[in-house]
Amino acid sequence: MRDPANRVSPKAVRLWLLESLVAFAFFLGGALLVSQWVGGSGWAWVPEWFARDSWLLPAAVVVLVLPFLAAEPFVRYAVHRWELAGDVVYARSGYLTREWVFVPVSRIQTVDKGQGWFERMLGVATLEVRTASHAGSSTIKGLDYRVAAGLAEQLARRAEELRDDAT
Repeated sequence: MRDPANRVSPKAVRLWLLESLVAFAFFLGGALLVSQWVGGSGWAWVPEWFARDSWLLPAAVVVLVLPFLAAEPFVRYAVHRWELAGDVVYARSGYLTREWVFVPVSRIQTVDKGQGWFERMLGVATLEVRTASHAGSSTIKGLDYRVAAGLAEQLARRAEELRDDAT
């Protein structure tokens, strides 16, 4: 099976790095909060070594989580691809697992383009191609906004043409 022809926008790497940074801040903040809570209260049910060395929890978060979250955007960019070939939308995505989705244009019911806060800030968008079956639907994240808008319009027009041909 060949790779889809088009990569997502290079700006998607910045988006995913920003999302990873926010996730890391939450992980580290939670670890610091728990470590201060455990270290200062002397709970009886907490092992003594953990209460004494509660700083190990935030250190473990940094050592274990940070490399994973730093590598994830680059791996996602290498994997995420899409293509509109004939009457099929072909998308590949994933980080730990890979997902290949083929959506026949004739089965498309809706095409939605969306932007979260970070996506708007970076000029990227997410395109959702929906069919009646959840298994046949596809989401392409990290597209340049103009590409997403053009693709959404093209898919909607082509799906309408195919529906008209079938009646």
